[in-house]
Amino acid sequence: MGLDRTIRFPAGAVPAWDAIKGQLARVGEPAPLRMIDGLPAFPDESPEEGWRELRVGVAAGMVTVRRGPDSLTCVVWSNADPALLAARDLIAWACASAGPGIVDTAAGAVPADEFARNCGISPA
Repeated sequence: MGLDRTIRFPAGAVPAWDAIKGQLARVGEPAPLRMIDGLPAFPDESPEEGWRELRVGVAAGMVTVRRGPDSLTCVVWSNADPALLAARDLIAWACASAGPGIVDTAAGAVPADEFARNCGISPA
């Protein structure tokens, strides 16, 4: 069972991993890839355009990013601690800000900048 955060892209264009990684770099998160579509990845590797699932390494553990036709979903295990949940939300923000996308939250769908404020993320 996982805890997920979905980012929807109304224009239908899911951003490339390099754009997401660039947003993470703005906040000092290197986010090396560990797996691409179930296969081991080099940390600095970029996935091919049609990727379906990435495993991203963060200091608190690992976040899975699943790609849909017009969405990305960031997933962690249900026993995740607050640090890993914060990392999931940081990656969700990076996805939304690279898009632009809308993040689904319990309070409703919010744009990247509002999501960042709500989560205490301060992009440089």
